[in-house]
Amino acid sequence: MSDKKLVGIVLVSHSAEVAASVAELAKGLAGGGTQVPVAAAGGTEGGGFGTSAELIAGAAAAVDQGAGIAVLTDLGSAVLTVKALLAEGDELPEGTRLVDAPFVEGAVAAVVTAATGADLAAVEAAAAEAYDYRKV
Repeated sequence: MSDKKLVGIVLVSHSAEVAASVAELAKGLAGGGTQVPVAAAGGTEGGGFGTSAELIAGAAAAVDQGAGIAVLTDLGSAVLTVKALLAEGDELPEGTRLVDAPFVEGAVAAVVTAATGADLAAVEAAAAEAYDYRKV
């Protein structure tokens, strides 16, 4: 299994700290087994709140193993920035998908599922299913 290419995960937030913390949480909950390539793309290049096409593209390139990339976002302009990058066609690696999922729960589900060696469709489905997680 160690030679198997894994789906990469990119977590896009308006805050670098939020993106990094969610990445750390998701990787921690996935256990100590296979290392899923996860990258945080939070905030702007200058360290402020916002989103950065350059940071997102760099994070996607960093996690690309050829098995696809699931991109999860927090709010409005993060979604718009990823959609714009996808529309340009050459800014993100082939097989990159914007996943419609809750940010924290979806990230955990995506990383845990990717750790099993699942394909991009299964990772996307697991993250999207996180909308159904009930707390009461």
